[in-house]
Amino acid sequence: MIDARRFARLAADLAVRRPLLWRVLRGPLRRMFDGLAPTWETRIGPHHLGALLLALEDVDPPRRVLDLGTGTGVAAKAVAERFPEAEVTGLDLSPAMIEEAGRRLPEELAARVRFAVADASALPLADGSVDLVTLMNMIPFFDELARVTAPGGTVVLSFSRGDETPIFVPFDRLRRELGRRGFAEFADFSADPATALRATRR
Repeated sequence: MIDARRFARLAADLAVRRPLLWRVLRGPLRRMFDGLAPTWETRIGPHHLGALLLALEDVDPPRRVLDLGTGTGVAAKAVAERFPEAEVTGLDLSPAMIEEAGRRLPEELAARVRFAVADASALPLADGSVDLVTLMNMIPFFDELARVTAPGGTVVLSFSRGDETPIFVPFDRLRRELGRRGFAEFADFSADPATALRATRR
């Protein structure tokens, strides 16, 4: 039987290369992360946010932020703290992860941060409605990223263990797919072992 790390890597690779396969992969991946949710934060270390935070350092303060694959909300909370005027929405396919995220949300962020269950391949958001999209260890659905990111908006994709992260997409592939959909101004960031790629929507 394939283990969780190998399945996550396989699912990410297949979903990026053959998006139609997501219909088959979605259910097993949701169930896997539902099972991992209660112990998820014991699996991440202090390096987890390093490259993401570096990539956000010189980003213009956004008003509307979307954190895709939010899990237990670690990145969503960090972004909310980095940008105190922003409204942050964290979405995840796993109901159990969203339940954990809500339970762990500090009271001082509750007015600006919300979590909901959603599929990143079909986002319940209007076109161009988000100024900043963050994805940490998350499968990117490029058409939806391009659709919901406002012109001039920013996308940051980060991987907490670089190319050893179970859900990982090589940067050359990210640049190619995002570039085809109107993103430019690519920048790489590293906070060993974490890596991140930032791009701007034209």
